[in-house]
Amino acid sequence: MNLKIGLIGLPNAGKSTLFNALLKKQVADVAPYPFCTIEPNVGVVPVPDRRLEALAALVEIEEHVKPPLVPAVVEFVDIAGLVKGASEGEGLGNKFLSHIREVDLVVNVLRYFEDASVVHVAGEVDPERDRGIIETELILADLQTLGKQQEPKGVKDKESIRRWELVTQLKAGLDQGKTAREAVMDPEDVARIRDLHLLTMKPVLYVANVSEQQLTNLQIDQLTKKSITAISAKIEAELASLSDEEQKAYLRELGLEASGLDRLIRKAYEMLGLISFLTAGVKEVRAWTIVRGMKAPQAAGVIHTDFSRHFIRADVIVWNDFVQFGGWKRAREVGKVRSEGRDYEMVDGDVVEFKVSV
Repeated sequence: MNLKIGLIGLPNAGKSTLFNALLKKQVADVAPYPFCTIEPNVGVVPVPDRRLEALAALVEIEEHVKPPLVPAVVEFVDIAGLVKGASEGEGLGNKFLSHIREVDLVVNVLRYFEDASVVHVAGEVDPERDRGIIETELILADLQTLGKQQEPKGVKDKESIRRWELVTQLKAGLDQGKTAREAVMDPEDVARIRDLHLLTMKPVLYVANVSEQQLTNLQIDQLTKKSITAISAKIEAELASLSDEEQKAYLRELGLEASGLDRLIRKAYEMLGLISFLTAGVKEVRAWTIVRGMKAPQAAGVIHTDFSRHFIRADVIVWNDFVQFGGWKRAREVGKVRSEGRDYEMVDGDVVEFKVSV
């Protein structure tokens, strides 16, 4: 499965700069004035995973063949800037909102950096105000969607009645300033209203676009406590132009353990309950994204649908053990490879060989 992340925010929050940095190339237009981005820019980014190179090196030693690396990928969508009144058609209005409906996770980029040369549509820099503007517009858009729903008349079907109860519950919650994900939390109820495609039902990851000075001082701890991920789009753009070794040296100089891309994707996976399992063979060394809690047959089906139907067993080894014992052959000799059946729940970092009937 591929993860689709939408970058939203007020105009000139730095979304397009961050988007270009994530893709390591200039795709989105960047300018110090509002609505530089109109149509959404879309790009696919490989998920950084240091485990793949280690696995490939072992396969090459064991099989004398250097396999290609196939990382998991994330699709990023740079959506045009939103302004106050978007739910009523201001700015790019409903066009902007429609693009949000198509993503799995919303990244709300909040401007924390100060730069007099970059216009702020709402005046001075105030991220909390900006956050409120965006959340309010999404709530108003959802209220419009709910307002189009009609109460079922003369219907005794329990599901239809329950669905209308949820619509009523959502209207009341959103009128009080709650998001849909706060107003309805039961998984079964969430499934009942999924077809409404409510914007505020989507998980939101807040990103503070900070300056280099802000990124390296104590403000970051304060942001973390608020569940806000601090990223400097400017620094990410600089990192994108460097080699891997230069990037590592630059991050060390800044006192950072990982790039903004690494931290953003890691947080996105965590919020959506996603993990990766790995396959290591002569054809390829690959990371596969699945939902946490998925059983082995369903995980096999991610590789090929027939694998799920014809699943026999899964040979599984912990990634660290695979590396420690030098690959499949030696790991099997020392008994580190486990044979798991249909009830096995996959774990992040499992290295797997699925056995299926032909």
